[in-house]
Amino acid sequence: MKALILSGGKGSRLRPITHTSAKQLVPIANKPILFYALEAIRDAGISDIGVIVGDTRPEIEAAVGDGSMWGVNITYIPQEAPLGLAHAVKIAQPFLQDDRFVMFLGDNLIRDGITNLVTEFSRSNAHSQILLAHVRNPAEFGVAQLDGDRVVLLEEKPKNPKSDLALVGVYMFDPHIFDAVNSISPSARGELEITDAIQYLIDKKYDVRWQVITGWWKDTGKLEDILEANRLALDSLQPEIHGEVDSMSRIDGRVSIEEDARIVNSVVRGPAIVGKGCLIENSFVGPYTSLYYGVTLRYSEIEHSIVLENSSILGIGSRIEDSLIGKSVIVQKDSKKPKAYRLMLGDNSEVSIP
Repeated sequence: MKALILSGGKGSRLRPITHTSAKQLVPIANKPILFYALEAIRDAGISDIGVIVGDTRPEIEAAVGDGSMWGVNITYIPQEAPLGLAHAVKIAQPFLQDDRFVMFLGDNLIRDGITNLVTEFSRSNAHSQILLAHVRNPAEFGVAQLDGDRVVLLEEKPKNPKSDLALVGVYMFDPHIFDAVNSISPSARGELEITDAIQYLIDKKYDVRWQVITGWWKDTGKLEDILEANRLALDSLQPEIHGEVDSMSRIDGRVSIEEDARIVNSVVRGPAIVGKGCLIENSFVGPYTSLYYGVTLRYSEIEHSIVLENSSILGIGSRIEDSLIGKSVIVQKDSKKPKAYRLMLGDNSEVSIP
């Protein structure tokens, strides 16, 4: 089997972070989201992986390289515009050829991986296998309607969902999917929808199987989903201290402190991870917080948040929580008179001020 990872798209729901960065490289527990997909595919025994890339191709290639970090072979497949998941399959046909394959959306996380699912599909005669999960907001996903053990209808983001079973961002296909993606038409939003392609297989009486996943799964397309994925990932964190913790500091619970990080007169309460080269001074880092590399935190408090590389939080009087702070950002207290808020914000920013 081969694998196809979709790592294009504009990440509009995560702006302004994704104005300058690929959404698939936002770190969850200090590991880019895309790396979880690569690990899951490698662990399933697949070594030949195509990666669909768009405008952020240089950044994705710089992070992933040729795949040797994971012991896999990477082939990059450019997509000129985000024209739909089925379009991604269509342009990947020269790479996939006649092989069965798994398609993995690069901004999805599945806690238990896909090894058992890939093994089951590779041993079966099924033409496709889809993964489903019960969700509270099915109108935001592709939704499946079942009749006993059969999938009868798939709809993309329906206004009136017929079930709460959402399509998880992992799909398995044999070469019949190419007939489907070459037969469907663009949807109202101008995309070739993978739900329409799978519906084509269903209507043509191909064997489309399904399975409801039991472990946690996250589509990390929105801020709240990224923070929830970070929380879930940190729940399995193994405590490690490789950095420096002075005698005035306290480490509580499951905390990982990476190399060259310094904790000075501060409290870090886990689960939390402090990245390489961070400086935490006279501060509090609360549960479910991930600080990527080179972050400075002085006289401040933060919890349930993600801070990207080389950012600084300085002298904040109140606690920061439920936040995603981008690269090389400076958040600081200004004591100058008259008191006022001074902001420089990008498009689609969101700020809450007490």
